[in-house]
Amino acid sequence: MKRRSWFALVLGAAASAAMAQAQGPEALVNQLSNEVLEAVRADKAIQSGDLQRVIALVDAKVMPHVDAEHMTAIAMGRYWRQATPEQQHALQEQFKLLLVRTYAGALSQVGDQTVQIKPSRGRTDDSDAVVRTVVKGKSEPIQLDYRLEKTGGAWKVYDVNVLGVWLAENYRNAFAQEIGASGIDGLIAKLVERNKAARAQ
Repeated sequence: MKRRSWFALVLGAAASAAMAQAQGPEALVNQLSNEVLEAVRADKAIQSGDLQRVIALVDAKVMPHVDAEHMTAIAMGRYWRQATPEQQHALQEQFKLLLVRTYAGALSQVGDQTVQIKPSRGRTDDSDAVVRTVVKGKSEPIQLDYRLEKTGGAWKVYDVNVLGVWLAENYRNAFAQEIGASGIDGLIAKLVERNKAARAQ
């Protein structure tokens, strides 16, 4: 994946963490995006590539406000209903680890970027929303969209569109191919292997 795509992914994660607050989704995306950008700029360890520091930031600030179960279900497609509760739990945990490391891999690249929120056409009483943003910096602008749902009074992100590709949906074909070749347990094993390999780097 190109560098700007990786950076776009981390902003998708950053935006998701704001959804727990009692504001409109656009205001929340804007607020947390700026908070995360400022935190990264102020942390020399993150800028120097301290992966554990980066993962801690993403895991603490971002992932609690992502609907990991919904996102995993989208990535699994029809196979999600075929998985046992134990398999669903394992898939969700491994997919979460994969996403955390994907987002973490981009944080050290943060520079002078700013996030512009586009006007929303949704209604204030909607429980599902799409927030559209543009990331601006020295390079060309990056279009990012977020799918969010309001559950229990809190907004949570369940998919991110990076450069025209919905992240959770983008994994669906790869997951389906792996399941077709080695079953759901085979997919889980593949994700575990991939996450272990990432930790070793």
